Amino acid sequence: MPMELTQSRIQKIWLPNDNRPALPRRSCGPQLANSPTVIVMVGLPARGKTYISKKLTRYLNWIGVPTKVFNVGEYRREAVKHYSSYDFFRPDNEEAMKVRRQCALAALRDVKLYLTEEAGQIAVFDATNTTRERRGMILNFAKENGFKVFFIESVCNDPTVVATNVMEVKLSSPDYRDCNSTDAMEDFMKRINCYQASYQPLDPDDYDRELSLIKVIDVGRRFLVNRVQDHIQSRIVYYLMNIHVQPRTIYLCRHGESEFNLKGKIGGDSGLSNRGKKFAQALNKFVGEQNLKDLKVWTSQLKRTIQTAEALQLPYEQWKALNEIDAGVCEDMTYEEIREQHPEEFALRDQDKYYYRYPSGESYQDLVQRLEPVIMELERQENVLVICHQAVMRCLLAYFLDKSADEMPYLKCPLHTVLKLTPVAYGCRVESISLNIEAVNTHRERPEEAKKGPNPLMRRNSVTPLASPEPTKKPRINSFEEHVAVSSALPGCVPQEVPTQLPGQNMNNSQKPS
Repeated sequence: MPMELTQSRIQKIWLPNDNRPALPRRSCGPQLANSPTVIVMVGLPARGKTYISKKLTRYLNWIGVPTKVFNVGEYRREAVKHYSSYDFFRPDNEEAMKVRRQCALAALRDVKLYLTEEAGQIAVFDATNTTRERRGMILNFAKENGFKVFFIESVCNDPTVVATNVMEVKLSSPDYRDCNSTDAMEDFMKRINCYQASYQPLDPDDYDRELSLIKVIDVGRRFLVNRVQDHIQSRIVYYLMNIHVQPRTIYLCRHGESEFNLKGKIGGDSGLSNRGKKFAQALNKFVGEQNLKDLKVWTSQLKRTIQTAEALQLPYEQWKALNEIDAGVCEDMTYEEIREQHPEEFALRDQDKYYYRYPSGESYQDLVQRLEPVIMELERQENVLVICHQAVMRCLLAYFLDKSADEMPYLKCPLHTVLKLTPVAYGCRVESISLNIEAVNTHRERPEEAKKGPNPLMRRNSVTPLASPEPTKKPRINSFEEHVAVSSALPGCVPQEVPTQLPGQNMNNSQKPS
């Protein structure tokens, strides 16, 4: 006999009538039918492994797959408070080798905890992992715990690229605090040589032919993919094949103020108000002042964004995916009208704004899935101006700034303001630029009863600088300093203690509805 079903009030999905939850909060995005996955980074130092780890983790979290980076270097800095020199990484330094192995094991213990007890689905094991012995240890660990493994190897033999990476990222690490750049550069290059002698690259044609892996060669010039096992691995491969590291700027803004904005109505396809038209002209002047080469302009297929783009006198591309969130039965209504005619829906949306789906409409969760192709194309492009809508802009901004599903629906994206996004090494710099044209305020603050903080299972990448904070955790690794033969410090360097916490542990009325 067919089972009785009940429709969840917030998400509007059908569920068995047995009090099961509407949706496990561990997986707001693609449902993974298979076991959790450990992504294992491979490569010499300064090859962009941490860059890939953090960027990939930000993407996976944004699409709703709980993912976290475990950087073994941070465990090593926690264990060894004073970094002295590259001698620590020499393969014949037996005591240091023991410390490094213990740090890797400590990170793997945390990987297991995250994937089995903390509702994680993907763990990124960020380390050099340059030997078959070390990779074999990880494979055995994964087999014992029923985890899948996917290797990402970054290969780069261009000395200019390596030197640039060292200067931009490595010399600012805690290892070289208060060191002059010349001494630090010399030491780091010697550190690379220590790994070079024992480096065993992945060999998909012979020794590693049974492994699932991708080799990223010369910062994306070539790729080699082997034995992709499932949907999520294919998405990872697709993402990695779309990103690049060339300097560029992304501009996000909403359309000019619309007639519906003035009336407090959501949805619809109204044109610009007089002030909205002034903003379009001001945007034209602003874009000209930026003096950008080959600027791409994208809009939605709604009238107000197209009118805004027309003032630029530049070619533009219309994306249906950039259309505002669909408010369903609440389209063309004011919030007061929604409160009067659909009081339950009004209250439900305030309870869980990310998951709430309008009757016959969309949720923010739906919008994220719709915008994934836009993100992929933004990653491929160089300079782009995206003229869109409030909810759409929030979703795009949440991706670039690594904001959680809980924070996303309340990000402030005012009318007549341009957000200038500049990707940097491990995050994204944002600059808010008002074009000084008055407009209505369309932002609705989070209701007081909803200010309970984000679900702990929905946290972002815990080691990205712009990530949401996580609860403070007690470090799970003891100091190994007493086992380390400390060599003399580098000239011009003053050894510094690193913090006792690991990064990421909390050292550690208007257009569409918003």
